[in-house]
Amino acid sequence: IPDLIVSDHEVTRGEYKAVMGSDLSTAEAYDKNGNKLTGDDVLNNPVTDVNWYDAIVYCNKLSMKEGFDPCYSIEGSTDPAAWGTVPTSSNSTWNAATCNFEADGYRLPTEAEWEWLARGGENYTYAGSDNVDDVAWYAINETGTREVKTKAPNRYGLYDMSGNVYEWCWDWWSSISSSTAADGATSGDTRVSRGGDWWNPGINCQVAARGSGYPSYRTGNDGFRVVRTAK
Repeated sequence: IPDLIVSDHEVTRGEYKAVMGSDLSTAEAYDKNGNKLTGDDVLNNPVTDVNWYDAIVYCNKLSMKEGFDPCYSIEGSTDPAAWGTVPTSSNSTWNAATCNFEADGYRLPTEAEWEWLARGGENYTYAGSDNVDDVAWYAINETGTREVKTKAPNRYGLYDMSGNVYEWCWDWWSSISSSTAADGATSGDTRVSRGGDWWNPGINCQVAARGSGYPSYRTGNDGFRVVRTAK
């Protein structure tokens, strides 16, 4: 695991809109007390309905905006403006995207990085606790997303690694072992997502639990977190 600079929260609706110009989210938004939010009050909730393709566009656009070297490349270009419209079905060109892990720009964590960060140097079932209610918004107490950073963090100071929204990772889904490459399989049908969400039961929020989704699918359960390779 390289040294990483990590967002302590999932990308919010406000952050996403500021970079991409719109908010794709369809999930209802609530504050920590369960009050439904509307208007600009939803902007501190995690963005949803972001597919894997949307997430890598966001990462490169944010990198360019802040003067970092973009990590992702499609057909030799790191400029999302040259990539065309974000696909809403599986796309072989976009599936062949590459990541320069040496670049200092924003990117999705690999699955190994995600789990390392979620464990936080501890040995808890969930990210920061053995009690899911301490750290996660999930189906037992939730009907939509909650404001980020309203449950306890793990020891690394990271919030919502368990629950709220599933977080896209770089890797293609496959079986994994101690011999699996650091950035996962080289191909597949679905991309890994981790952490559980507001809709599913608490067992899905376990640090060890794995999920996946088609990279073109947008659902109210899916969001993401960004990291940067430290230089």
